[in-house]
Amino acid sequence: MDTDILTRIEISKEYLNFSAGHFTIFSATERENLHGHNFRIRCNVTAPIGADGMAFDYVMLKRVLKALCDELDERLLLPERSPHLRIERVDRMVIAWFGEERLTFLERDVLLLPIRNVTIEELAELLLARLRVRPELDGRDLRAIELGVSSGDGQWAFSSWSTP
Repeated sequence: MDTDILTRIEISKEYLNFSAGHFTIFSATERENLHGHNFRIRCNVTAPIGADGMAFDYVMLKRVLKALCDELDERLLLPERSPHLRIERVDRMVIAWFGEERLTFLERDVLLLPIRNVTIEELAELLLARLRVRPELDGRDLRAIELGVSSGDGQWAFSSWSTP
């Protein structure tokens, strides 16, 4: 086999999903009401085909993607890096201040994320970054990764990485 030829493996399983609450912030004075989605993810990985006829162990990739989904499942997602949201922790509560609005949540229900806004664009970038540092991917000859997040049918955002 010619090792210069690359193949692309797409992983898109129904179980690669998470249910989460959020609100999108549009400006210092406008945000969505709190609501939730059944988010889905999918991933494309480009790699050369090895002597064994496989690009890589994509069963491992499915496990890693499922673990990333499970970290976000059944949580209220809040952005730590929004310039329009101030977050406090008081007595096992998370208080999110949006202007004069005080939104109070149980700490155990909230997941603070190192993003600017809880959008599918930001979630795709975050999940791709988390995927890339997983030790299961170490030592594999992966040339490109594209990770997509959907908040509903026909609505996807993709973030991608490739070797220079």
